[in-house]
Amino acid sequence: MLNKEQIAQRIARELRNGMYVNLGIGIPTLVANYVPEEMTIVLQSENGLLGMGPFPFEGEEDADLINAGKQTITTIPGSVFFDSAMSFGMIRAGKVDLTVLGAMEVADNGDIANWKIPGKMVKGMGGAMDLVASAKNIIVAMQHCSRDGKSKLLSSCTLPITGLGCVKKVVSDLGVFDIDHRGFVLLERAPGISVETIVASTEGRLFVPDEVPEMTF
Repeated sequence: MLNKEQIAQRIARELRNGMYVNLGIGIPTLVANYVPEEMTIVLQSENGLLGMGPFPFEGEEDADLINAGKQTITTIPGSVFFDSAMSFGMIRAGKVDLTVLGAMEVADNGDIANWKIPGKMVKGMGGAMDLVASAKNIIVAMQHCSRDGKSKLLSSCTLPITGLGCVKKVVSDLGVFDIDHRGFVLLERAPGISVETIVASTEGRLFVPDEVPEMTF
């Protein structure tokens, strides 16, 4: 079973040279720490930054440099700052190649619910709806099951929807899944996790190829 750092590390393998990438709150922010040194990736934050770097080392934090989740960050040479209106203009104009988001639920048709649980206080949706509506590619980083063992990879979302049919890939603590007309397509298993465990933990449609490799780190 993957921990949060390993989920982020696996997602970093999906990055391609020259991409503009937005990282959502939670596990997705950790992806910044695993961008390959030889690769040029520009990280965008909806609070107004282009050119975000990895998290700072302890003692080197600058309280004025934060991401959309209010975590302290670093910048790379050539980074620029601007207001949130310009930042959302970039997002809505389709300038972001890849968005990595967390999720409470994902459906086997690519629907995502990641902002609200009815009855619980939330501050708002933030930039999630703009991101899912505008990004060219969306990868979700999430736990496969809830704390009480219920699957979060579903046939249909039960929570308020953030976006419809937009998720292309899911990296959970159990494996890596594409989403297409067959539903969730199992690409890789987490170390030590069997196909049978993944099948039992997935409520939505799941296509399992004849050979499913175990991912390595």
